[in-house]
Amino acid sequence: MNLSTGARRLQSRAFLASLACTIAFVSGPSYAVPSEPGPGDDKSIEGIRDELDGLYREAEVATEAYNTADVKATEQEKRLKSLRRALAHAEDRVDDLRDLAGAAARTQYHGGDLAATGIQLLLGDHPDQALDEASQARQAMRNLVTVSESQKTARTELSRRTDAAARELRRLDNTRADKAESKQKIEGKIAEAERIEAGLEKRQKRKLAQLEKEQARDAKSRWNGSGSGGGTSTGTGTGGGTKVSGEAGRAVAFAKAQMGKPYVWGAVGPSSYDCSGLTSAAWAAAGHPIPRTSQAQWQGLTRVGLASARPGDLIIYYDATHVGMYIGNGQIVHAPRPGRTVTIAPAASMPILGVVRPGA
Repeated sequence: MNLSTGARRLQSRAFLASLACTIAFVSGPSYAVPSEPGPGDDKSIEGIRDELDGLYREAEVATEAYNTADVKATEQEKRLKSLRRALAHAEDRVDDLRDLAGAAARTQYHGGDLAATGIQLLLGDHPDQALDEASQARQAMRNLVTVSESQKTARTELSRRTDAAARELRRLDNTRADKAESKQKIEGKIAEAERIEAGLEKRQKRKLAQLEKEQARDAKSRWNGSGSGGGTSTGTGTGGGTKVSGEAGRAVAFAKAQMGKPYVWGAVGPSSYDCSGLTSAAWAAAGHPIPRTSQAQWQGLTRVGLASARPGDLIIYYDATHVGMYIGNGQIVHAPRPGRTVTIAPAASMPILGVVRPGA
């Protein structure tokens, strides 16, 4: 082998080596070595939990807006129905006065005018009859004036009631539009949350369930450490303490009897509930109706200190967009969110706004 042949072989080998390196760096499918989940996965699970909680919170806020609009629409429909009855009555009154005015005009026409009556008194053979006709004529004139004034009043009242009914109908239309907007938002948020949940792996679902249990334990510890609330529900729950009876006892018993029934936004029973639907239905069953929505419950019921909470009280959460019924031992019964059922949970599992007491 001569020098030139050896050199060519060396060049060929160098080229092949270079080509191999080039191929190695060309982008293509890559496969990671399987590994155990690391700490980053836990953060991802917490992030998923936060995202889901956020979506369901927004759905619940929209649900309370829907419920508020629903209550408002019901009241407006009642007022509109009453206004329409009054409007029909006013229309009948105008028609009656129109008929009365015609009758009064005919009476005046048949009775003649007062000047003709005076001549009859002087020249007629029957002065008594002429006096009677004159009296009828004067009364007819008075009736015409009275009827005319009544017609003006009735027409004014008819116009006022017509305007009032039109205004109430516009308000009702606006409220119905608010309901439709809230409904669309609720359904959108729930659908987005369900899409995320449907895409979770079994491992992620297990971690989410474990995370919820840990947070529930932490919430129970926080309540016990705060010295808040006391008592048990009605003797049917766990733990000792003061038993509750009367309306509060009946409300707690009713709420607990609904456990396992699904959360459905806008529902007030008997087969499903949302959060304020459960509390309002429970107190209605106890014989003491309360406002329908959590915001109205917060605004309209007597507020008590957290440390004074007792079974039957309502614990209001966030910005009055969630509510649960305190049943004692640091626990509430509530309808949590879509996809869940009425259940018992730690009272401190959500940010507490305050406590209200129906019947106080």
